[in-house]
Amino acid sequence: MSKCNNSDVNTLRITQKQEEKIKYLVEKMTLKEKIGQMNQVSMSIVGGFDVPFEELIEMVTDGRISQEEFNEVMSKAQKDYHEQDIKEGLVGSMMVDSPEKANELQHIAVEESRLGIPLMFGLDVIHGYRSVYPIALAEACAFDEEMFEQTARIAAKESRTQGISWHFAPMLDISRDARWGRVSEGPGEDPYLASVFGKAKVRGLQNDHSSVENYVAACLKHFVAYGACESGRDYNTTSMSDSLLRNVYLPPFKAAVEEGAATVMTSFNDLNGMPCTVNAYTIREILKSEYGFKGLTVSDANAIRECITHGIAEDELDAAIQGVQAGLDIDMGTAIYVNQLEQAVKMHQVSLEAIDEAVTRILRVKMWLGLFDEPYVKEEAMHRYDTLPKEHLDLVRRAGEKSIVLLKNEEKLLPLKPQTRISLVGALANMPEEVVGAWAMQWRKEDCVSIREGLQNANADYRYFMCGGPNQDINDEEIKAAGEYGDVIVAVVGELVSMSGEAASRADITLPGRQREMLEKLLATNKPVIALLMNGRPLALDWEKENLSTIVECWHLGIQMGNAVANILFGKAVPEGKLSVTIPRAVGQCPIYYNHPNTGRPGGKSKYSSKYLDVDFTPAFPFGYGLSYTTFAYENFKAKETDQSVVLEVTVKNTGDTAGYETVQFYMQDITASIVRPVKELKGFKKVYLLPKQSKSVQFELLKRDMGFYNNRKQYCCENGRFHFYAGTNSSECLEKELNIVFKEGIQDGSI
Repeated sequence: MSKCNNSDVNTLRITQKQEEKIKYLVEKMTLKEKIGQMNQVSMSIVGGFDVPFEELIEMVTDGRISQEEFNEVMSKAQKDYHEQDIKEGLVGSMMVDSPEKANELQHIAVEESRLGIPLMFGLDVIHGYRSVYPIALAEACAFDEEMFEQTARIAAKESRTQGISWHFAPMLDISRDARWGRVSEGPGEDPYLASVFGKAKVRGLQNDHSSVENYVAACLKHFVAYGACESGRDYNTTSMSDSLLRNVYLPPFKAAVEEGAATVMTSFNDLNGMPCTVNAYTIREILKSEYGFKGLTVSDANAIRECITHGIAEDELDAAIQGVQAGLDIDMGTAIYVNQLEQAVKMHQVSLEAIDEAVTRILRVKMWLGLFDEPYVKEEAMHRYDTLPKEHLDLVRRAGEKSIVLLKNEEKLLPLKPQTRISLVGALANMPEEVVGAWAMQWRKEDCVSIREGLQNANADYRYFMCGGPNQDINDEEIKAAGEYGDVIVAVVGELVSMSGEAASRADITLPGRQREMLEKLLATNKPVIALLMNGRPLALDWEKENLSTIVECWHLGIQMGNAVANILFGKAVPEGKLSVTIPRAVGQCPIYYNHPNTGRPGGKSKYSSKYLDVDFTPAFPFGYGLSYTTFAYENFKAKETDQSVVLEVTVKNTGDTAGYETVQFYMQDITASIVRPVKELKGFKKVYLLPKQSKSVQFELLKRDMGFYNNRKQYCCENGRFHFYAGTNSSECLEKELNIVFKEGIQDGSI
C-alpha cells in the first residue's frame, strides 16, 4: 500500500449549504447539547432482566441465553428508551432495531428537542441483516470483490427500511491466530485481501445514493491491531513495532478510509501499553492527520469505562478527558461523556475546540446520511422485506457456494452422482439455527436452510442419523445404521455458533466434543466418508488431513447454507473458494500465517531450524489453498519491468474435464531490505473461468509504489534490489521469477 496522500481521500460529500447549516447548529448549541451528540445509548431494561441491553444482546449472541429466552425477557421487561434525555438533546445516537420505535424516538428528537437534530440509529450488521450471508472469514475465501460489494448492498437496503442507518461493519482486523474467536468476523490474515474486502464493503454499504433507503454509514473496526491480541485471548494486550503495525494491521483501514468510510470504531485492546480507546497516536496522528479521515470515531461498547480497569485512567472524569484529547468522538454506552465532559471543559482539561470538532464530525455524517431531510422510516418500507426477495436469497446462496473451500477429494467422491445413497450424519446437519454464524442477530429461523433441508431440496436419496455432535454424545447404534445404509457417509462436524465470535477464544481448536471419535467410528464402517466442516474459525486438522480422503470447509454460510452445500455436493456449483487464512495442524502452531518474516534458520528437515519437534513445520492447508472439480496447470510465467510497474503474466490451463473458476494469485518477496521482509506477500489476484482444456493468459500489473514498506521510523520506502515474483494457485505452489529493481526518485519514498 502506498503512502497516503490526504488530497486523494474520498471525504463525506455534502454541499456548502449543508456545511453552513452544521456550523450554524454548532454555534447555537449549548455545551450540554454538544456533549449530547457525543453520547450513544441503548435501550435500558428495567425489571425482568437486570443487565444492560448491550450485554443482553451479547448473551443471546454467544449462546448464554437462547433466542426464545431473549424474546421472553423482552416481552416482560419494562423498557427505558431515554425519551426525556432525547428531548433535552442529551442523546446523539442509539441502538434500536424496530422501525416503529425508531420513528417514535426520532419524532422526539426532531419535533420536541430545541434544535431538532435527528438521531442516528446503529447496529451490528456484520454479515447481513435478514439475508444473513457467509461470515466474513468465509466470504473472503471467494476472492470476489464484486460479490463483497453486492452482499453489503443488500444488507444496507434491508436495514435502512428498519431505521438503521449505521452499520458497525466491516470488521477489518488482520487475524493470524485461530484461537481468537473473532477471527470469524474478519477477512483473514492477509493485508491485501483484507484491503480489497474493506473497500468493496464500504462501496456496497455507502455508494448507492439513488435513495436514502439504499445506503448506510460503514464503521471500520476495530482500530487497531485487535486481531493481534496476545495468545489469541479476546480483549488481551497487543505489542508490536511500528513497522509491523503499518505494514500488516493498518493497511485495510487505510484503504477503506481512502474509499470513503464514514466512521471508525476503536478497539478494546491496548497497543504497546495505550488502550486504543484513548490512543492519540492511532486516532489523531494516524487516522485523522495522516489518513485525512473526515468522519466520526466511536468507542466500542463500554470501552471508555474500561480504561479505568486497564489502569490508564484514574476515574470516569480522567477517562472522558483522555478520550476527547485522543480524538474519540462518541462514547458508546457508558454515559461518561455526558456525565463528565462539562466539568472537564470547566476545568480547562478539554477545550471547546475539541468538543466542536467532534460534534461537527458527527453532524456531517448525519447530514450525509440524509437524516435532516428524511429522518423517518416510511410506512411502506417497514415491511418491504418481511418476505425476502428471490434475488436476495439467490445472492446469499451464490455467496455460500463461492465461499466453500474444497480441501481434499483424493478418491474423487465429489461431486456425488444424483443416484448416490447418502447417510447424512452429525447433529449440526439438522440445526438450522447454527448456519448463521456469530454476530448475526436479525435472522428468522424459518429463513434458515440446514444441510439436511438442503439435501431434501436437492431431491437427494438420503437418510439422516444424528450419531453425535459438538456437545452430543456418540450413538453407536446410529453409526452402525449409517454405515449399513449409505453408499457414502456425509458427516457434518464443526462448531456451534457460540464457539466462535466475540468472547469465544479457545485454547483447544480441534473438533470439539467427541466428533473426531465419531469420525473414527464412521471410517471403521468401511464406507467412504465425506467430512463437511461447519465452523467459525480455522480448526486444527492434522488428524483429519491424514485420515480423511474428502474434506470440505463449509464455514458458517448464512441462511442459504443447506442449498449452497447441496449444490456443491452434487456439482450444480463447482468449488472455487481459496482459504483466506492458514489452517494449522495443531494449536501449538498458532499464530501461523503464510506471510511471515524469514528467520536465519527457516523451518526444514534439520533439527536446528525454526520448527516444533512434534509436528510438521508446514500448515495443514496454506493461505490461498482450494481445490476444484477440475485441475489447473500454470506455465510460461513472465515478469517484465516498466517505468512505473512490474507486469506479471502467466498462462493457466484447465487440464480437467469440467469447467471451473481459478483464482490466480500473484505474490512478491523483497529479498534483501533494511528490515526483514515477509517470505511472500500477496499483491494481486485475478479470477478466471476456464472451459475444459482451455488456456488463458492472465496478467497483473504491480505498481512499483506498492512494492515498498514502512520502516521503524514511520517512513514508507521502496528500496532497490532483487525481488522474487510469484504466480500460483496458492501461497505454497507458485512459479517464480527474479528481477533486479531500481526505483526512480519519488517512488522510493512513496511521494508518488
